Amino acid sequence: MDVLVIGTGGREHALVRALAADPGVGAVHAAPGNPGIASSATLHELDPMDGATVAALAVELGVGLVVIGPEAPLVAGVADAVRAAGVPAFGPTAEAARLEGSKAFAKDVMSAAGVPTAEARVCTTYDEAAAALDVFGAPYVVKDDGLAAGKGVVVTPDRQLALNHAKACDRVVIEEFLDGPEVSLFAVTDGTTVHPLLPAQDFKRIRDGDQGANTGGMGAYAPLTWAPDGLVDEVLRTVLQPTVDELARRGTPFSGLLYAGLALTSRGLRVVEFNARFGDPETQVLMALLDSPLSPLLLGAATGTLADVSPPVWKPGAAVTVVMASAGYPESSSSGDQIVGTETLGRDSAVHVIHAGTALVEGRLVTAGGRVLAVTAVGHDVADARAQAYEGVAMISFPGAQWRRDIAAGR
Repeated sequence: MDVLVIGTGGREHALVRALAADPGVGAVHAAPGNPGIASSATLHELDPMDGATVAALAVELGVGLVVIGPEAPLVAGVADAVRAAGVPAFGPTAEAARLEGSKAFAKDVMSAAGVPTAEARVCTTYDEAAAALDVFGAPYVVKDDGLAAGKGVVVTPDRQLALNHAKACDRVVIEEFLDGPEVSLFAVTDGTTVHPLLPAQDFKRIRDGDQGANTGGMGAYAPLTWAPDGLVDEVLRTVLQPTVDELARRGTPFSGLLYAGLALTSRGLRVVEFNARFGDPETQVLMALLDSPLSPLLLGAATGTLADVSPPVWKPGAAVTVVMASAGYPESSSSGDQIVGTETLGRDSAVHVIHAGTALVEGRLVTAGGRVLAVTAVGHDVADARAQAYEGVAMISFPGAQWRRDIAAGR
């Protein structure tokens, strides 16, 4: 089976690497892709938001599966267009992708399904936002209702800063602050059957010690040896399966990757957010640890046959990824800065480089986005993988490069 992966980032590069190593996969294609993805897939230039063009390319290539990586094409209905052309697509319909595209919709689904989450209010005016902030108190949590590339959330003790963020958005969800560590748990589903993946933890703030602005993620690791016993079973029972069942009940079944961002609070497990696709950078560590073929899971979800597919198998040990970001990120990003050193880390190394915001200009690898690279390592435990990942980071340089020094520290 040939596969087409849609997207340009680190998540897509990690998925392409896993599919290229899958014995059940023939040719791997990617559109638009990036220079790192080009080492494992044939690239095709197109607009990933144009469902008709994506569907036409899938038919032209004769692929057996299209994997849509980013959230924006999913919310725009690209998976619907691919399926309408008769090609299996991994990714939810536009209607089901509202689970990520609208935080208010997600709250409504969770309420109907009895899924534990933070109390919240949906606000469309300044006065409504001010009243909600006073109800929940500090620290204030204000979320842009729509897509914001992981940067639409403000958590702050500063009421005016929270109000300013609410004012800048058309509609916001303001909710109670959830204490405790956060965990990412992904699950592959065909709308009925749910196969959870390995829990991971990412680091969203730009600076060490979880300081500074929110980002799309500055690093991640797995497994979580400190997580409570039975966590996956509890999340499957109280979060994932009820959400999938509720969407099916509404006539908008969710198939693809259901991402649950969780807080393990002093009052029990709570859902922070849902995403409708593989998360970045957690995907990098999960694909590095996956020890069973990826394609049966994705195809089973896309064709409604996931019940016939065995759950994923994981390698022993651990994986850590450290994101190297461009100067100015997350407020801005510097492009065109030459990247040196990635060629020293080979494909067969325990350390590999996942490309996210990169481009080739006159034969030179340069920065082309905020999060540029994700240096990922596998080791016999988290400390070993962490040490190797940072050794990899030390071998790479570009002007203004920034990265956190505390990813998976003490884990």
